[in-house]
Amino acid sequence: MAPSSPDRSRERLDRGARITVALLFGAWLIDYVDRLVINLALPSIGEEFDLSRAQQGLAVSAFFLAYAVCQIPGGMLADRYGARRVTCWALLLWSAFTALTGFAGSFAILLVVRFLFGAAEGIFPGASMKAITERTTPGQRMGANGVVQSANAMGAVLAPLVAAPLITQFGWRSAFFTVAGIGVFVYAAVRLWLPEPIAQDAGHRVRPFGGGAGAVLRSPAMWGFAAMFFGYDIIVWGLNTWVPSYLSQERGISLTSAGALAVIPAAVAAAAVITGGRLADRLQGNQRRIVVPSMSVAAVALILMATASGTAVFILWMTVAVGSASLSYMPVYAVPLRSLPPGLTGAGAGLITFGGQLAGVIAPTAMGLLADRLGFGAAFGFLVLGAVLAGVVAVFTPQDSASFHRALRLPDPTAASSASRPAESELT
Repeated sequence: MAPSSPDRSRERLDRGARITVALLFGAWLIDYVDRLVINLALPSIGEEFDLSRAQQGLAVSAFFLAYAVCQIPGGMLADRYGARRVTCWALLLWSAFTALTGFAGSFAILLVVRFLFGAAEGIFPGASMKAITERTTPGQRMGANGVVQSANAMGAVLAPLVAAPLITQFGWRSAFFTVAGIGVFVYAAVRLWLPEPIAQDAGHRVRPFGGGAGAVLRSPAMWGFAAMFFGYDIIVWGLNTWVPSYLSQERGISLTSAGALAVIPAAVAAAAVITGGRLADRLQGNQRRIVVPSMSVAAVALILMATASGTAVFILWMTVAVGSASLSYMPVYAVPLRSLPPGLTGAGAGLITFGGQLAGVIAPTAMGLLADRLGFGAAFGFLVLGAVLAGVVAVFTPQDSASFHRALRLPDPTAASSASRPAESELT
């Protein structure tokens, strides 16, 4: 087995995997743009509804509350009803609620619609990662996921370029109507063209891994990976929510210019996510070797960003912080997604993503309160806690498939590998 591992870690994507990656990249891209539009619209929404920063943060947190709660059920629905079906449900529903956001006539209605929007998007991540797992081999998996997840960073590039001019010219509601229409188009593409699962997955069943989804959800090790992602997303959602408002209100930069500046760290983050996925494949997990150094750099950069005196220096250190932290994105998922059978990857991915989205509930409102009472310096300083948490937890989580299976009290992974080998050989 040892000689084959390096070869598998360098597998290239075949045609079906490439189509899967392209379609799900598009789905994640519009998913991320949809949820980022409100960050750009917050100053306008706050002015129209006369909201404090804490209330503006609550509008963002309402989405993440539902989004977090639905992560695990979404993964389990995908395990039961199929990744394609649940992915399409999610795309159609969240596009509808994105459009309804544009019709909100009061702060209370806005909160309700954003909560329902979060529930619709919340069933998507687990289904998406399951779809990739079913259509790739283990050696392709983190590289494929890395490309797909880079759509988040690319969404951070695209959202201000699309939404900021629309908000400036036609009002904040127009941005939600526009991205909702794009979401319907992506739904149609995924429904029509997502390939069927590859043959090797027919041999993987939950039964040999006793305990099923319950064993995954009860595992302290899995909650450790969720805590790591929580730390990562404290940084991501804190910055995504408040940097546009900070640049506009504290630095006097127009919304369009603030959006253009946000492109720089987002582009770096996109490259870092892809790089992190490839490193995770090469290391076959071993997230400690990536997460600890990357989060250490991110923590220092966040401190320097929070204390920066000029806009250019602020953007420079933000870019370093985001780029470094983004190297950790796919390594957090690497060991579980390489080690769990496809029948459990929906639940596993949903649990990890749930941890991250709890950060989306906490960070926007906490930073809004800090910005109101102590200023934006204290609000951005809060993000250092996320980097510290992710780095510390990375040391204590399983570093490879063997230790992961021991932690979950599952059979020796070499047995599972031997059982699946004939199916894998049919692909070569």
